[in-house]
Amino acid sequence: MIGTQDASETRPAHGPVIDPAYTARFARAHEDAGFDRILIGYSSTRPDGAQVAAYVAARTERLGLLIAHRPGVIAPTLAARSFATLDRFTEGRVAVHTITGGNDTEQRRDGDYLDKDERYDRTDEYLGILRRSWSADTSFSHQGRHYRFEDYTPGVLPHHESGIPLYFGGSSEAAYRVGGKHADTFALWGEPLAETAQQIAAVRAAAEAAGRTDLPGISVSFRPVLAPTEELAWERAHRILDTIKAGPGRPFFPDSAAAPQNTGSQRLLAAAAKADLHDRCLWTPTATASGAGGNTTALVGTPETVAQALLDYIDIGATTILIRGYDPLDDAIDYGRHLLPLVRQELAHRAALSPAGSTR
Repeated sequence: MIGTQDASETRPAHGPVIDPAYTARFARAHEDAGFDRILIGYSSTRPDGAQVAAYVAARTERLGLLIAHRPGVIAPTLAARSFATLDRFTEGRVAVHTITGGNDTEQRRDGDYLDKDERYDRTDEYLGILRRSWSADTSFSHQGRHYRFEDYTPGVLPHHESGIPLYFGGSSEAAYRVGGKHADTFALWGEPLAETAQQIAAVRAAAEAAGRTDLPGISVSFRPVLAPTEELAWERAHRILDTIKAGPGRPFFPDSAAAPQNTGSQRLLAAAAKADLHDRCLWTPTATASGAGGNTTALVGTPETVAQALLDYIDIGATTILIRGYDPLDDAIDYGRHLLPLVRQELAHRAALSPAGSTR
């Protein structure tokens, strides 16, 4: 995940809100590190994600662009054209991460006054329109509960005939229902293995209930804290926690210190209330300290330990791992040097040992 200025829960913002040089350096660091895709986040106060993605695309060569997007802020037909246009210019590097919204105060800053259930109902309709807009070869009209238009002609289609990949974030029953129906990849925050397995099962059940045979992939998100030894990694983790508590930085959502409305944050805080440490090395106090206003749980240890922890999640069904650091730029570089190669090496080893066609 990249931003347009140097800032995190542990780092006060440096430079202007949009720092072009930093943004380009941050994106290229991910490309050089071997990341497949970067997430460009969304909030009511941050730069427009599609324009950030266009700037990044012009300064990288192969890096995928996952643009967070809230249905309801703009019309779905305009969103479909906007993303398809960028996808054409980048020759298929665009994906869209759908965030229905879990905080009423944040939603209202963009003029959205629907309640949670209504927002998910709107998202369901919205994503159906996006899919059709990216595949229609003739004009079509639509009359639904939230959107109505006549004789819409998709003038620009995505680079690939399969359309633009849709990611979907959420942890509520409504999120499972809508995301299970529409998502190519369903995104979860980093909970303990048992709870994550339960969520994966819920997503798959929702997809099957929607009549799908192509079950969505699963993304799981973490904040790895690496060091050459276990002792140094835990020392670093506690320094990060102390810095978060001291408050020099800022969470992604400034309201996250309040009791969260969204189920995903509530689940992270519930896991933290059970124990600080789960499974191999999942550490939750960072979520509590920051209000769990995003993917805030850490995996702490040497690169070998954290790589094995990531593989544990792949073993229960994760198909995508989304990682970002509390020291964003430096951590991205370190992940590329020390963590990604270990995970990919083990996956390649498993693939070599597996019968043809049995690997994920």
